[in-house]
Amino acid sequence: MMPLETGLLFGAEAAEAVSFPLLPALVIVPLITAVVIGLLPGSRGEYARLTALVGSAITGALSVYLLLDFNASDGGFQFVVAQDWIAEFGLSLRFGVDGISLFLVVMTGILFPVGILATSAEHHPKAYHLWVMVLMAGSMGVFMALDLLLFFMFFEIVLVPMYFLIGGWGHGNRVYAALKFFIFTMAGSALMLVGIFGVVFLTARQTGVLTFDIRALAEAQALTSFESRAVLLAFALAFAVKVPLFPLHTWLPDAHTEAPTIGSVILAGVMLKLGTYGFLRFGLYLFPEASHDLAPLFLTLGVIGILYAAIVATVQKDLKRLIAYSSIAHLGFIMVGLFALNSQGIQGAVFQMVAHGISTGALFILVGWIYERRHTRQIAELSGLQKSAPVFAGVFTLVMLSSVGLPGLNGFVGEFLILLGAFNDEARWWAIIGTTGVILAALYLLWAYQRVFHGPAEGENATMADLKVSEFLSILPLLALIIGMGVYPKPILDRIEPAVDDLIAHIEANVDGFDEPEPDAPAEHDPRDLLIEAFHEAEASHGEATEGEGE
Repeated sequence: MMPLETGLLFGAEAAEAVSFPLLPALVIVPLITAVVIGLLPGSRGEYARLTALVGSAITGALSVYLLLDFNASDGGFQFVVAQDWIAEFGLSLRFGVDGISLFLVVMTGILFPVGILATSAEHHPKAYHLWVMVLMAGSMGVFMALDLLLFFMFFEIVLVPMYFLIGGWGHGNRVYAALKFFIFTMAGSALMLVGIFGVVFLTARQTGVLTFDIRALAEAQALTSFESRAVLLAFALAFAVKVPLFPLHTWLPDAHTEAPTIGSVILAGVMLKLGTYGFLRFGLYLFPEASHDLAPLFLTLGVIGILYAAIVATVQKDLKRLIAYSSIAHLGFIMVGLFALNSQGIQGAVFQMVAHGISTGALFILVGWIYERRHTRQIAELSGLQKSAPVFAGVFTLVMLSSVGLPGLNGFVGEFLILLGAFNDEARWWAIIGTTGVILAALYLLWAYQRVFHGPAEGENATMADLKVSEFLSILPLLALIIGMGVYPKPILDRIEPAVDDLIAHIEANVDGFDEPEPDAPAEHDPRDLLIEAFHEAEASHGEATEGEGE
């Protein structure tokens, strides 16, 4: 191993030289926190929660510092750290972020402390918070890893704490849900491991260099068309399980329904994005030609997910299960944006990954609070809650409307850009069909809200406690982001755009005959000219009609 001074390299792509390895710290701090929690006495659960809250808050603060120090005009990887591990096998510890991964890291840094603050463990708080911090470390690592084997390691690490959180602190049929989650995701990961070794060794055969660095592999493009398609499919199956795409989605409703609240928040907000991020970073970037060739397949699966999940969500009796199916529909939109293969679609997909994590995370927190008060999530047993809990109803309304995609809230921006990007010669019909999902989302969410918060309030519904000040303050950061991202998305899009433009240029350079498909647009006229022209046509028609009457 090289000495730290020479072995630790900060990439030339970095916005500025930094005084300490910021990206590894985002993994190390949660891991150290988990170790500290493990050393605490089991009888003092409040210490475990406080330690987890402090550790996650420090990690979140580091992620915000990363955002503030990020160079918005640079589309490359920044804050790159590389440390040789086993050089003869091409293994190294490589971390970096670009505009695509930046906001996923920040979102992860925000959701974990909010989730810890807004929820609590029903039993064994020491083990509960230990697993939460291990999950945070793994989630951070996934979005920053620039080494394929390192990415795989973090991709697998997150499965273990989520399995124990669902199985140990979940509800009802939690053991079944945890096993189903683990089996589905592990099976997909096994195929991805085969794909990783496939792309590495096939590239080494052509270049003579054995490396797991995704940047070197993406630049080499050493696989034949058949090989790249085969390897992409191995990766795609693993990512399709994580998204999840139809028909590999069946584990998700069970996992969400039985998971503890923080499990659902992180599962929807962070872990589902591992799949869509994987398609973007390791599909489009590593295999641009194969991704272009297979885009119709992924567009079709995305649209099926939008429609199928929306229809199934409409008939759900469990409020938490309804939101779980809504996640499948929203992730379908993200897939459509990714494989529209243009700047608008991909920017919208990245924005929507973050917006969905914020909105759906908040929804699961609110549903968890309803369950704590009423001990049921059955929609038929909930009615008229706004009468006894008006503040609760108001907050739920805001979050629900952001999930619907109301203009002015965060859900609108991503979906608008996705559909705008998809309305091109390559993906128009998928966009037209997928647009119906927006209508269906309004149907099932507004109908569920009407049944739960309106109507007569009887029995325990009439006395349900409103939001406490502490609860409102814990969810306030998410509410602020819902409004802020919707009203002023420019700072986020400004940082995403350069990285997306570089990705599009990479695809164009490696796919013969590919030019970025531009969204369809009407003829280039000033809207005022169109209004004046319509006015003159109306005047002319009126004049002809007057002349006819005079004759």
